[in-house]
Amino acid sequence: MDALDRLAEPGLDLLARVDTLLATGAPEGHRLWPLLRRMQVLPGAAVREFLDLHPAPLTGAGHAVRRLIRGYDDACALLADPVAWSGPAASAYDEARAALLRHLDEGPESLVGRLESTAGYADALADWVEGSRLALARALADVLRSAEAVTVHAVTRPGGDTGPAAALAAAEIATRVLGVLGVAYDGAETLLRQWAPSLAETTWRERTTGVVAANSTLRIG
Repeated sequence: MDALDRLAEPGLDLLARVDTLLATGAPEGHRLWPLLRRMQVLPGAAVREFLDLHPAPLTGAGHAVRRLIRGYDDACALLADPVAWSGPAASAYDEARAALLRHLDEGPESLVGRLESTAGYADALADWVEGSRLALARALADVLRSAEAVTVHAVTRPGGDTGPAAALAAAEIATRVLGVLGVAYDGAETLLRQWAPSLAETTWRERTTGVVAANSTLRIG
């Protein structure tokens, strides 16, 4: 359980009240409007969705992908072993073996290169989730102890006055929360742009030129 989990219950309670007050609209000209247009969600709903994001599954995925690389390393070691062949069949095999080794583990466009990039992307996403959750927790802590929170709690009780002051308080809280989430989503989009070239599907980069007939003569030794 991290700081965001600990603040989730009081934070969601406050933001549910904020969402209720904002359901009829934010004050005209308030800086919340651009955030609402961009995010297309009220702060309470946005935070509920974000609470489901945790770094541990992404970190685990990175470890799992790296374990797969060991299998490729073993296959490459077998392919790298020299064979005591000679003749056309041996030459064709050697050509095919070299091409397969390049495809498996030579450079960032190889299968191993793509696996390493995938693991790195998972690690980067895990760091993004951890940092974003901490930033959101700090924002919730700030709004929970703010004067606007006191106003929102007061006006959403039975008989409370949901006038302009209430709407303004709700809009201020929503701006702080959605602002942090907007920065977090910008970070996720930046990560995707940075890693996308390294995550593209790899293709067979070189085809062998010879075909070995079934009845090719092999000379051993």
